Amino acid sequence: MPAGFVQSSCSAPLAWRRCGLVVALAATSACQSSPAVRSGFLSTYSSLPAGELNRKVSAHHRDDAASDTVKTVFIESAIIAPDLETELSVEEKAMVLHEVDRQICFEVSERFLIAPEPAPNAGRIRTAIVRLQSNSRVGSVAAAAVDFVNPIPIVNFRVPASTGGFAVESELLAPDGRQVAAMLWTKNAGMVGRVKPSLSRAGDALQLAEPLGDRVGKSFASKDRPRIKLGKIDPCARFGSRKNVTHRLASGVVGGVTGLYMPQVAGTSGPETETERFQDAKPEQ
Repeated sequence: MPAGFVQSSCSAPLAWRRCGLVVALAATSACQSSPAVRSGFLSTYSSLPAGELNRKVSAHHRDDAASDTVKTVFIESAIIAPDLETELSVEEKAMVLHEVDRQICFEVSERFLIAPEPAPNAGRIRTAIVRLQSNSRVGSVAAAAVDFVNPIPIVNFRVPASTGGFAVESELLAPDGRQVAAMLWTKNAGMVGRVKPSLSRAGDALQLAEPLGDRVGKSFASKDRPRIKLGKIDPCARFGSRKNVTHRLASGVVGGVTGLYMPQVAGTSGPETETERFQDAKPEQ
């Protein structure tokens, strides 16, 4: 936060307590994401720079020439890595999987044609959640209370050690099975940011699925790749509307009143069939 902004915001005598809270939380905020790890899900890790893996929480690699030759991709359903430990229930994990699939499809479809099923001439995108951390309901209630005295409405302040998040490994394979691009991405909601507290233990992970999708799209397509103008039929329609005005407005109203993010209101809770899909899903061998 720029020093001038803090000084200006704190100039009013009645606001000094609020500003003290802002400065204190901003000073103690830090990245709570865990280091990138290799779960064994990707077909190969040799393309990922070892130096980045040692010092960064995320890393990616892309063969631009090979990526440009892939015009169509089939997006496999994301999976939960075997033996992953998490407090989330089957239903909550299914919600996260559905939102991860949804956001990845939305972003990738702006750069690649989406195949409805595997095809000989289509590449494949594979994704696994390798870490899934729940957020604290008690911490969310406390954070929502803090927001009532928050002088910066678009920024949310969270209780330390109460935020959730997840880590993902994803790759783009050419039609012949060769890895074209790969990425490791891990993030927790920060103590200062735009991720709202939630009474849903999966609330933080659900909100972080959108920046994950954006990262997948940018990591797998070269910068020179032209954007695809979507037609009347959305190739990702099975995941829901890209811009559901009703859900967006409702979520904004509820969030403004309660200070909380609610998946059912935001439209990220996913259909009931997702629970069945998760229960039946098995890691690809």
